[in-house]
Amino acid sequence: MTGGSNSIGRHVTDSKQQLIRFKARDGFELDALLLCEQREDKENLPIVIHIHGVLGHFLARGTPRLLPPALLEYGIQSLSVNTRMAFMGQIMGEGIFDDAVYDIEASVSFLKAKGFKRIFILGYSLGANLSVYYAATRLDPCVRGLILEGCAFSLPDSHRKRLDRWKSIPSYEEICKKAVEVLGEDPYRSLDDRIFLIYRAWGPTLNPFHTEIFTYKTWWFMRGPKAYNAMAYRVASGIKIPVLFLQGENDDILEAWEAKELARLVVEGGNTNVKVRYVSKAGHDCMENPEETVSAIVSWVYSLC
Repeated sequence: MTGGSNSIGRHVTDSKQQLIRFKARDGFELDALLLCEQREDKENLPIVIHIHGVLGHFLARGTPRLLPPALLEYGIQSLSVNTRMAFMGQIMGEGIFDDAVYDIEASVSFLKAKGFKRIFILGYSLGANLSVYYAATRLDPCVRGLILEGCAFSLPDSHRKRLDRWKSIPSYEEICKKAVEVLGEDPYRSLDDRIFLIYRAWGPTLNPFHTEIFTYKTWWFMRGPKAYNAMAYRVASGIKIPVLFLQGENDDILEAWEAKELARLVVEGGNTNVKVRYVSKAGHDCMENPEETVSAIVSWVYSLC
């Protein structure tokens, strides 16, 4: 089976890793890792832009670390981008969900300038929701498809349910009230912002492992009650490119229905090229079953090339 000039399953020996830096339209500086074959015909090479979860690429395990080299074995290149949401973004105030879409936009522009024309976007966890927002509001002929791994139906609703489940300190409602008090009438332009902790956000103890940290502004645009762009169900119908949903059968963060319901909304918006794949023996990170995950992505990507 072939895709373009690439043979699936061949061993790639002429690859190169390159650390690169470029800027989004608002001046935010992005770091990325390009894993690519040393070939001139880049227009024939499929390449995946990897958009990470909350940790960023260079601290995370699983999908962000393992998937790019696995895809390269099948002739699929990768650009792993650390967006403004990575690492300290939600703590230092730079990780505004609505602005991070500029980072995906800049990544697509970077690859097009390098000659790539078969671009795919893979969003993992938080990155999946961000990728939904990007694809629902932008259409580029060089972006051939969207892969959404562990995409929440709604980040704010998921967050609220989790805090309610563990009886967090403070509660979702208390955080919302304080955020309004701190940020005022215009949260986006507010110059007043503060870091805060949520105890028992991920479990029943007060241990650091079960604690979350945000600024009120980053929380408001990613997890707050008016974070509409982080509610995938509100924007998914705007996606007009092919979509592959991946969700682990044993996902302990998402509910089983979320991928199918999001897919239904995309189809209702007029996009019939939508596929849902539940990965067996995998939790929130589908690379807990690398063989099944890589196979699903590779076959889908080449079906569109």
